[in-house]
Amino acid sequence: MNHWLVKSEPVKYSWEKFNKEGRTFWDGVRNYQARNNLKLMKTGDLVMWYHSNEGKEIVGIARVVKEFYQDPTTEDPNWVVVDLEPVESLKKPISLEQIKADDRLKDIGLVRQGRLSVMALKREEFDRILELAAE
Repeated sequence: MNHWLVKSEPVKYSWEKFNKEGRTFWDGVRNYQARNNLKLMKTGDLVMWYHSNEGKEIVGIARVVKEFYQDPTTEDPNWVVVDLEPVESLKKPISLEQIKADDRLKDIGLVRQGRLSVMALKREEFDRILELAAE
């Protein structure tokens, strides 16, 4: 199993709305590196949900329930989506400031490539964020 992080502005699509809907396709990706990451996602992979711009914090965990397919919001064959379902909210959201302050997370993509909307997480990074959320 692989681990991922996706970013969404809560005013556009929040964790709360995602939980109410129960499933969504992850669309709107128009960056080739982020698109390539979507193509690497496999059914069952876990995905951390990060609220960008407003909040700037990881708020929950989702799961990939359908691997990549053509983005239905565009006819351009270059863009794909995956389907996600919510797994659980973090007991305590983890802010970008907490991540930057943690030596074990200093190389995380969220810090190194702050504008990338879909990124891989190492298992150790995923587990460390869960530890912080449980403290």
